[in-house]
Amino acid sequence: HGMAKATGEAGKGKFVGVIGDSTFLHGGVHPLMDIGYNKSYATIILLDNRTTGMTGSQEHPGTGYTIRGEKTHKVDLVQLAHAIGIESVRKVNPWNVEETEKVLREEIEKDVPSLIITEGPCILRQREFKKYNKPLEVDSSKCIGCKSCVNLGCPAISYQPVEGDMALTADGKKRKGIAHIEATLCPGCHLCYQVCKFGGIQSGEGTPMLGFEVT
Repeated sequence: HGMAKATGEAGKGKFVGVIGDSTFLHGGVHPLMDIGYNKSYATIILLDNRTTGMTGSQEHPGTGYTIRGEKTHKVDLVQLAHAIGIESVRKVNPWNVEETEKVLREEIEKDVPSLIITEGPCILRQREFKKYNKPLEVDSSKCIGCKSCVNLGCPAISYQPVEGDMALTADGKKRKGIAHIEATLCPGCHLCYQVCKFGGIQSGEGTPMLGFEVT
């Protein structure tokens, strides 16, 4: 908020903040209220994964469960944001890369404070995911080593340098390395499948995460 106000017109649409749902409910509501009140040119991305990821996956007021695991009321983040002065509030399915990028660009260009809620449960939460997709695999004959999947930061994906015959794809494209997906770490979220433009990642069986509905 302070940086956005200090830069004035030069900073319109340029300042983006990222905060998790648990941290937001513990200490981010007041700052967001200040952003709305002072009409800061800022876009806040609220990562709503329905858990407290940084300290052990505890419940919080936005999960709908108490710390004892009992069902309780769930804070409506959209209504809360509107109540404290944020007019432009949008939800997006973070498992859908194309949709998420589109919404980010649109909201960042607006000259009013805005909030983007990326709503998708943590992939490690057993309550939301009773059945996981099968791990994805890299097709070494098609992977060109562009690192688009590696740049996602997924712990299951690594990059391996190649030499000799392996330095060419099946259709003759040169490459310096290929991606590798560790099956024991892959939850089958399909994000890498979406960003690969060369058909180098084979989809596992099951419904891709991008198919989940955002309520």
